[in-house]
Amino acid sequence: MTIYVALLRAVNVGGTGKLPMADLKTLCGDARFLRAKTYIASGNVVFASKAAAAKVKVELEMRLRSHAGKRIDVLLRTAAEMRAVLKANPFPKAAPNFTYALFLNEKPPRDTLDRVGGLNDEEIKLGKREIYVHYPTGVGRSKLKIPAAKSGTARNMNTVAALVEIAATL
Repeated sequence: MTIYVALLRAVNVGGTGKLPMADLKTLCGDARFLRAKTYIASGNVVFASKAAAAKVKVELEMRLRSHAGKRIDVLLRTAAEMRAVLKANPFPKAAPNFTYALFLNEKPPRDTLDRVGGLNDEEIKLGKREIYVHYPTGVGRSKLKIPAAKSGTARNMNTVAALVEIAATL
């Protein structure tokens, strides 16, 4: 049995993509994912499954499309991968609510940092399938544009740590 952390892209952000977390939990149960637990209303769910990651991702995306009537992308990590994301945070002394992991399905392209626009005081480092960003003055003030992160989804380190904890207790 594998513990997965599913991060939904563009759910409950800025008044768009509303998906009640109770519905997300039900969708996971319908997919035969076990012990599903959601975390805050931004599309985070932790669950157990015997299925391989690729199958879990396709199954959840299919159910989300059927439920929402539109595509909702899922970025999936195992519990171990999520722990590794937290441990690899290149900005451990920075405030965790000002430090984000931008989750991707693939490794960031080599030219990711060269293609960044609007850089001010932000710090950026590449991870395995993540882009880490420290926003010293807050994400809301930032004009940062990272083309490689367009199809990804971001979570601050407080959220990453909470998801790691939930996965550890599942």
